[in-house]
Amino acid sequence: MKLLETINDPSDLRQLPRTQLTPLANELRQFLLDSVSKTGGHLSSNLGTVELTIALHYVFETPHDRIVWDVGHQTYSHKILTGRRERMNTLRQLHGLSGFPKRDESEYDTFGTAHSSTSISAALGMAAAAKIKGEHRHAIAVIGDGSMTAGMAFEALNNAGVEEDCNLLVVLNDNDMSISPPVGALNRYLARLMSGQFYAAAKSVGKTVLPAPVLGLARKLEEHAKGMVVPATMFEEFGFNYIGPIDGHDLDSLIPTLENIKKLKGPQFLHVVTKKGQGYKLAEAEPILYHGTGKFNPTEGIKPATAPSKITYTEVFGNWLCDMAAVDARLVGITPAMREGSGMVRFHAQYPERYFDVGIAEQHSVTFGAGLATEGLKPVVAIYSTFLQRAYDQLIHDVALQNLDVTFALDRAGLVGADGATHAGNYDLPYLRCIPNMVVMAPSDENECRQMLTTAYHYPGPAAVRYPRGAGVGAAIAQELTSIEIGKGEIKRKGEKIAILAFGSMVAPSVGAANELNATVANMRFVKPLDVELVKQLALDHDVLVTVEEGATMGGAGSAVAEAMAAAGIVKPLLILGLPDKFIDQGDPAALLASVGLDAKGIAASIRTRFGAAGGTRLVVNNS
Repeated sequence: MKLLETINDPSDLRQLPRTQLTPLANELRQFLLDSVSKTGGHLSSNLGTVELTIALHYVFETPHDRIVWDVGHQTYSHKILTGRRERMNTLRQLHGLSGFPKRDESEYDTFGTAHSSTSISAALGMAAAAKIKGEHRHAIAVIGDGSMTAGMAFEALNNAGVEEDCNLLVVLNDNDMSISPPVGALNRYLARLMSGQFYAAAKSVGKTVLPAPVLGLARKLEEHAKGMVVPATMFEEFGFNYIGPIDGHDLDSLIPTLENIKKLKGPQFLHVVTKKGQGYKLAEAEPILYHGTGKFNPTEGIKPATAPSKITYTEVFGNWLCDMAAVDARLVGITPAMREGSGMVRFHAQYPERYFDVGIAEQHSVTFGAGLATEGLKPVVAIYSTFLQRAYDQLIHDVALQNLDVTFALDRAGLVGADGATHAGNYDLPYLRCIPNMVVMAPSDENECRQMLTTAYHYPGPAAVRYPRGAGVGAAIAQELTSIEIGKGEIKRKGEKIAILAFGSMVAPSVGAANELNATVANMRFVKPLDVELVKQLALDHDVLVTVEEGATMGGAGSAVAEAMAAAGIVKPLLILGLPDKFIDQGDPAALLASVGLDAKGIAASIRTRFGAAGGTRLVVNNS
């Protein structure tokens, strides 16, 4: 029987002799490659954490000892070793395993970490709780080097360094690669630490020094080695005992080092160096390409994608950004570590002096843009809807309150599919429309997206364009940089009795439902300012109104229509359709939309259920 098949939880792992751990790592890495190639998922990062995962579960008494993984997409080995091996074929699928740690999935998933840079804060909380309750346990935060670019990680370090009696271990997984190429002064510091003979000497610290049988001697030698290799590291200045760097793929170095750290008191900082894609040459050579994969043949690798029949909204944005930059030298593009995901690769190549990747630092990205705007530049912040949530105070206080000219391009608005609830952009409409000075737009197709980006860019204040993941309806895209009138919607289809007020991605399925019901469809375009005159006219000409949005209904676009009707004294039946008040897990995006009634069939069914429509234009308004 293969070694991996004997491991059903970490207690089985801890029964193995040390000599079998390297063969186990080889099996685990092969299993990962085979599994992810069939389901798709995050590959490079997980291939890089195989030995580290084994070592942590081997040395520490999990789940009694807590491990928090950051970012959580590097936890596939952890899932496999904690009783979920047989379910890996369901990864990131409807009712399957999450691609991230999830507390209700396993007791070994101590904290959900699909957004980055939260692990040290959470693990410190766990360590402090253990002290308060009088329980002896360790809390370990495994944080990637990309996640260390966020201010929250340093806020936690600052707090943890003075908690001298908390059993906290921070493991910096330094693989020189976040999702996009690593950036910033911290990365440069780590790169210098890893360079040339400097790193070659440091790699041996854990192996030749820390496993010494006499701990006191080991500590003295360790201090001596650290004095030569990493003098006065900033981590020690934070109050941590710094150890490393050590080779994160060498179990003979990792395990003795962790065993000695386990005996120490107070905040410890272990610096391990790993290679993203380790053990799979194709992923080692192109870690970004293999960061998040679809299904592929491991022998052949990922083949170049054939040209899609429809352009994605992300590509629409990337093309628009370059085109607008060509005609306006004031344009500056900003991304918080999502160059590829936000479609900014070409802009970076063409306008490097106007491109800023600020790292995983969403708060900073927004205020940095605000600072640029005060000096007359035109910042465009490209950010996922779910990540703008992390900079909400900056959005209000630093941009909107001062009415600064910052354009927000919000990718991944609405449901996102395999990444699930943690990455869904369900809340931007409610949290944006309540902010004074904001203009909020939702395009119904690719060409309208380009027009809205231009509109937002020319608007002399904060404006956001939110668009979904993936391709649109296949609309032809005009090359001109034209704007649309702010606050004006349009009629897409004329019908009778029923008026459907659709926002953004919901226009196309609403037209499908309207064809069945002979309803009118309005492409509302603007969530703020809402086209109130169009709302009034639709209410005057129809018996009932229906709003449809791919966003949370509580406080969203439908609520805006209800508020406008109330303010105008309009009393007409109103049905608000959108995403329900619950978190929606991962799955195929089309299937997820259908599951909440936001496909054409579901929209029509909801209208019939609410208003008792028997079909066609025969409508009986049910006010009960």
